[in-house]
Amino acid sequence: MSTQSDQPSSGPSDLAETNRLEAFSDGVFAIAITLLVLELHAPKLEEGQRLWPALLDEWPQFAAYLASFAILGIMWVNHHSMFRQIRRADRGLMFLNLLLLLWVTLLPFPTSLFAEHLEDDNGHVAGAVYSTNLTLAAIAFSLIWWYVLRHHLVDHTMSKAEIRRSLVRYSVGTVIYAATIGISFVSAQLTLIVVFLLALYYGFEQVRTRGGTA
Repeated sequence: MSTQSDQPSSGPSDLAETNRLEAFSDGVFAIAITLLVLELHAPKLEEGQRLWPALLDEWPQFAAYLASFAILGIMWVNHHSMFRQIRRADRGLMFLNLLLLLWVTLLPFPTSLFAEHLEDDNGHVAGAVYSTNLTLAAIAFSLIWWYVLRHHLVDHTMSKAEIRRSLVRYSVGTVIYAATIGISFVSAQLTLIVVFLLALYYGFEQVRTRGGTA
């Protein structure tokens, strides 16, 4: 007569540690943040032109680089902070993490586009493309956190009120990122300022730490 212990484990077989997922993500973040600096180029000086004014003329390149560096850097910090809470990864989480990395690796392109057109008539469209990329990355981040809470992949429990508060903290930034798409058609420069301030907002802890409060 077979007993319950003789049966195969009924637990989910697709759960795994997150170490490989985190290592892969770290590599992708590192490559993306490195690609940003490759878009910075020394100014070409005309005959008799001085270097200092030429460098000042390149301010859109430096401003877009700094904004995107801050965004990717803080995104990486928050990704690390989030995965300190996650102890199990299933296929759904892996695919959602890939969705996030899709927008991470794409960011150098709209950054370059935005920097190139920040001061001309195409700046509005370039800003909208840049803001759309950031909005989609923010949505992917929120989906990961929602998913791990929904599927109990974290190593602590949260009340419904705590879950709502943590999701709202993510959603506020996502909504503002989406609003910058419209702001881009008002002022490309203002868009750059807003997304930089949003990066600072996300610099604060957005997820509940183990043993801490929401």
